Amino acid sequence: MRKILLTLFLFQTLNSFAAGATKYDDVVNQMEQLAKDHADQIQIFTLANNDQGLPIKGLKIGHGAVQSLVVATHHGNEYGSTEVGMGFARYLAKAPIKDQTVWVIPVLNISGYNKNLREENNNKTSIDANRDYPGPCVNTKSFQLRSTTALAQFIEDKNIVISATLHTYSAMVVYPWGISTHDLSTPYDEDYKKLVSAATVESGYQTGNNTELLYPADGTFEDYAYWKHGIWSLLFELGFSHNPDPQEVLNMVNSNSPGLKRFLQTAPRSRVSQHDFKGKCEVFRSRQRIFLE
Repeated sequence: MRKILLTLFLFQTLNSFAAGATKYDDVVNQMEQLAKDHADQIQIFTLANNDQGLPIKGLKIGHGAVQSLVVATHHGNEYGSTEVGMGFARYLAKAPIKDQTVWVIPVLNISGYNKNLREENNNKTSIDANRDYPGPCVNTKSFQLRSTTALAQFIEDKNIVISATLHTYSAMVVYPWGISTHDLSTPYDEDYKKLVSAATVESGYQTGNNTELLYPADGTFEDYAYWKHGIWSLLFELGFSHNPDPQEVLNMVNSNSPGLKRFLQTAPRSRVSQHDFKGKCEVFRSRQRIFLE
């Protein structure tokens, strides 16, 4: 049955592409269908229009007072994160978190997603969307994209308390700091260790500090959310490839959806109070891995 459904999905997708639709159009169609099937729990919302004038769509799931966010595909070539974002929305639609409203944005970088390119185009140049946020060690221009500017405004306007950002690939779930420093501790390290442990029960992913397990990266959303607002912020590095096949995608969805929900359920219901960076920024020249997150 799973193979039949997958074949039908691929047939419908190919037909839509033949009619001139884009990959992102298909994601929007999926969101619309999910909202139609669960109209009592789900609404489609528009974050903003991107630099090409295309609306960045998302799903509002549930009606609770606590506001949470799951955002995927800052990097357009990481379509596995899109699939997990949509898979998690379907998972949550069946059993929303009672005290939360969860905002799910499956594709932030529409232009990159449609072209299978990491970076996003702002009509002047290509920019890495997940290096486009301010941060304690950022010394370049930020918010050059309408998408990232809108997301930053959104988390402020909605008073987001908990956020998960989805990427591929590295099979790990990590917490702040992920910036260019050796001063990596926060006052909430022990809390974060419990949260990443809860988030990886099914996946068995590696957990720890972002910089220590991955590499230092300044201007990322996950650190911005923590640094600017005190949001409980985790980065999910999903799977083992930027190009997962259908079975690998299914495994990623099934092994991460329960953990994503458990993270949202177990995280504190208020932002942290001490989120300033008090350490020293440093220059790292050789820590980046070949599979850029």
